Amino acid sequence: MNNDVLSAVINVDVKGPTISRHLYGHFAEHLGRCIYGGFYVGEDSDIPNAGGIRLDVVEALRALNIPNLRWPGGCFADEYHWMDGIGPKDRRPAMVNTHWGNVEENNHFGTHEFMALCELLGAEPYINGNVGSGTVKEMSDWVEYLTRDGDSPMVRLRKANGRDEPWRVRFWGIGNEAWGCGGNMTAQHYADEARRYATFCRDHGGNRLHRIAAGANSDDYAWTETLMKTLGHLGCARRPGGFFQALSLHYYTIPGTWDDKGDATVFGTDDYYRTMVQAARTDELLTGHSNVMDCYDPTKTVGLVMDEWGTWWNVEPGTDPGFLHQQNTLRDALVASLHFDIFHRHAARLVMANIAQTVNVLQAMILTDPDSGALVLTPTYHVFEMNKGHQDAASLRVDLLSDVPAREVGTDTLATVSLSASRKDDRMLISLSNLDAADAADVELDLRGGRVEEVTSRILTAGSLQTCNTPETPAAVAPRPHDQVKSTGTVLRVHLPAHSFVTVEGRLA
Repeated sequence: MNNDVLSAVINVDVKGPTISRHLYGHFAEHLGRCIYGGFYVGEDSDIPNAGGIRLDVVEALRALNIPNLRWPGGCFADEYHWMDGIGPKDRRPAMVNTHWGNVEENNHFGTHEFMALCELLGAEPYINGNVGSGTVKEMSDWVEYLTRDGDSPMVRLRKANGRDEPWRVRFWGIGNEAWGCGGNMTAQHYADEARRYATFCRDHGGNRLHRIAAGANSDDYAWTETLMKTLGHLGCARRPGGFFQALSLHYYTIPGTWDDKGDATVFGTDDYYRTMVQAARTDELLTGHSNVMDCYDPTKTVGLVMDEWGTWWNVEPGTDPGFLHQQNTLRDALVASLHFDIFHRHAARLVMANIAQTVNVLQAMILTDPDSGALVLTPTYHVFEMNKGHQDAASLRVDLLSDVPAREVGTDTLATVSLSASRKDDRMLISLSNLDAADAADVELDLRGGRVEEVTSRILTAGSLQTCNTPETPAAVAPRPHDQVKSTGTVLRVHLPAHSFVTVEGRLA
């Protein structure tokens, strides 16, 4: 192993692309206990709530400055018919959630409840419409119901259901995973359908839609190229960027196979390194899809949205396999911190990202105990909180002056130190991850074009990579002050223990 100090330069007076706050977005699907038992407990619950929305979940997410929330799916979006989820709850028809557990959905959490949740969170709604089993009129009516003022059939219906004023809903997904659960379409067939749907998803009043096409799975660059040929570069007199303002991309970190993804808490060092290699592949994918988009849209009018990302493990023993409930360890936190460094480097094209999912499902921020009602903040939650200063900050380029420590993982080479930096006004935030399972690392940062004062630092680590938070040990993995940072004003030297995530913040003078 290379035990030398990693040297890098940060030009603090040269601002790069803005890191959109929407890169720190979230995802809530009608899946397992994400909505029911997670966000929503019902008005009669003993757990403090507002209209059935669990208030301690809201408080925890507000502490992250949650920027947006994607709903109702996911695969569920393409079998969801929004009119079943409005009006008096006792009159809402039930449905079967065929994608996730084949359970009955009573539709008690619908459009008004979701918009109330977003208002409590202070987050922008991101609504994913139904292309797979829906109609153009159905989605057009939903846009009108939510965003139109004045008088119209949908406005009158909304008012009859208790909401006089329209909401502001910018973000609309036109279907989800059209290559799979959203209809098993070819790229060209979806592109043609999406153009038709987008035509009738109108801007009402001052509400300007940000239409997001259902993009590629992983490294399907041909899908992105087809969408860009058909949608991305076609001019539209009403809107720059043509029919769509963004394309999506889905990629999950899975070191095993789809049939055996690996255990969330029982894993060895080799499993850990394979996980980090798969997480690091996000950079390759964002680069590849961005390069395709650049060929048709060199001015970056059309954004890229990674609206499903995160780890996916085998479900916890004894839980419904269709509910995708998994624990969350320090390993998951480091997957998240690595993703954010990659996202920051792609801030010129990447305009939104949504971790899957927010509560009780996959790489969750929050786990709620179904018996005691206890709420647990996961290690991944703490990465979001420690990194929230990057939201809407200017990215700062980091130039490496020495080789990055690395591990050979099979035929792959994993760089074991990752970092990114940003500034907002007179504050600078640097994030550093040491992905090495056993060895510490030291990083020396030469700050050019400015000095830093009032330096503070925090660290997220634990005795083992398998450590997780539970109702009995809710702070087993939690941030604490980090005193192993030395500053001369223009040089920062940071010590990174093995398997740790560190943030350094200071005021620029």
